Amino acid sequence: MAFRKKAKFILPLKPDILVVPECEHPDKLIFPDGTQIPTNIIWNGDNKNKGLGVLSYNNYKLKLLKIHNPLFKNILPIQVTRDNCKFVLFAIWANNPSDKDGPYVTQVWKAINYYDKLIKRKNTILAGDFNSNSIWDRPRRIGNHSDVVAYLANKKIYSAYHTFHKQIHGKELHPTQFMYRHQDKPYHLDYCFASSDFISRMTIVEIGTHEAWSHCSDHKPVVVEFHR
Repeated sequence: MAFRKKAKFILPLKPDILVVPECEHPDKLIFPDGTQIPTNIIWNGDNKNKGLGVLSYNNYKLKLLKIHNPLFKNILPIQVTRDNCKFVLFAIWANNPSDKDGPYVTQVWKAINYYDKLIKRKNTILAGDFNSNSIWDRPRRIGNHSDVVAYLANKKIYSAYHTFHKQIHGKELHPTQFMYRHQDKPYHLDYCFASSDFISRMTIVEIGTHEAWSHCSDHKPVVVEFHR
């Protein structure tokens, strides 16, 4: 929340695209003088203090696709373009308490099935707060975290972090969240899944540390860099 006050901490990483869950409405994004201004902003939410924001920099352009289904709150299919670069980004903040089937990974499961034809083996990225992990799988429940991972793998789409660092889902060494900012409550909830053409061009995959980022949030940034 209050991203206008926190941009100064993330912008030194020189991002091209930021997916920011719990981001305030663009009307509230009044940045201090000298702050780099985004090229484009796409925002969705019911609460102007706490929605899903996607911000681009360095002349990357964002366009929310007309196929967006508002039933899947805060899972946004976005076309990203710059020069000869073009791909589809699904920006994700899995959080819909009004869905009786489940507010978190169920949202992702429903969305990826709905957008099946848009999720392709190339030029596809899904990134954000999935609020899920294989440690909470319910084996008899269709659409758990492992089901999402398997569905995407069938389309040659993989977690950048797990591929780069050779990790197993549910046994991650690097948490992306410390609940209530408590260091003894670590979880891995935030992901960047990318199609194999992106995965083959990964150069950096880093997770922020508790020490460096706890003053900003209980979540840590997931930084992924692809060679153009």
